[in-house]
Amino acid sequence: MAVSIPTNVSGGGIYMTIWRSASSFFLSKAFLTYASSVQMGAQSGIKECKHQFAWEKWNCPESTLQLSTLNGLRIATKETSFVHAISAAGVMYTLTKNCSMGDFDSCGCDDTRIGQTGGRGWIWGGCSDNIAFGEKISRQFVDALEDGQDSRAAVNLHNNEAGRLAVKATMRRVCKCHGVSGSCSIQTCWMQLAEFREVGNYLRMKHRNARKLEVDKKPVRAGNSAGSRTTIAHAFRSIAKTELVYLEDSPNYCMKNQSLGVQGTEGRECLKGDRTMPQWKRRSCRRLCHECGLRVVERRTEVVSSCNCKFHWCCTVKCERCTQIVTKYYCSRKDGARKQQNKTKRKPRH
Repeated sequence: MAVSIPTNVSGGGIYMTIWRSASSFFLSKAFLTYASSVQMGAQSGIKECKHQFAWEKWNCPESTLQLSTLNGLRIATKETSFVHAISAAGVMYTLTKNCSMGDFDSCGCDDTRIGQTGGRGWIWGGCSDNIAFGEKISRQFVDALEDGQDSRAAVNLHNNEAGRLAVKATMRRVCKCHGVSGSCSIQTCWMQLAEFREVGNYLRMKHRNARKLEVDKKPVRAGNSAGSRTTIAHAFRSIAKTELVYLEDSPNYCMKNQSLGVQGTEGRECLKGDRTMPQWKRRSCRRLCHECGLRVVERRTEVVSSCNCKFHWCCTVKCERCTQIVTKYYCSRKDGARKQQNKTKRKPRH
């Protein structure tokens, strides 16, 4: 028997489809209670992944995410390390948020420190987000997808944990003043989740500095599991739990590779703008097109939209229809390369 949580992200099928054999947890009341939040959390993680890599050669494509549905992202590159981390973070974040909002009967705010002195001039109070609950349930759901005993499984579990730690690391203390006439002689403070974008930014930085592990990638053979676990544990000895890790170098994301789910950058949109645009966006044409041996082509399209809207008494709004020419830029194969490709495709005459 299999239990599945279907999700949809940007029109594609995806990440958090949970296939497991019948077990006490996945068929329990707890599973049914939290499944919707797990689904929403996974979606938010993938949405953030797409935002963080929108103007990179690898842009968190649907094809990559589909590899995770049944195969547990069996490749272990820098990019898949981010997918694991941001997805685990998204699930933990949503569970924590929903818990604090009272969506579950079994939990609420974290009140374990209420009334205790936190520091000079402030005490714990308010409604701290119950991060321990979100972490526990996230681990039960997400980590249960990884049942292998090899280095890939160890890497995936490590990155899941790094994602959860990112949620913790970005939490902030929020305080409220108390005192006569707003003197703020004493403050009550509580811990609150940051915006999920901050979690994404934090993990994006971790992705840039991800560590490659040099270990045996073969599955554990019967009778040799203890030795393999020792080898894997040794490899992780110098790696902090907050860091992302990977096993394989990333493929060439410039070139299309169907077997790896890589679409290449030909046809991708890039941006050109003034210096008010963030640098990573401003350099997207160079990164996506020029570095991949492609040229930038300009396409102009006519966009019709409502404008000059006015309120008329009573009670309508009337707008004019305005036409605007919008210029967009795309990566395209160079003319010489196109001719060469057409030439190689021609069949020889008999």
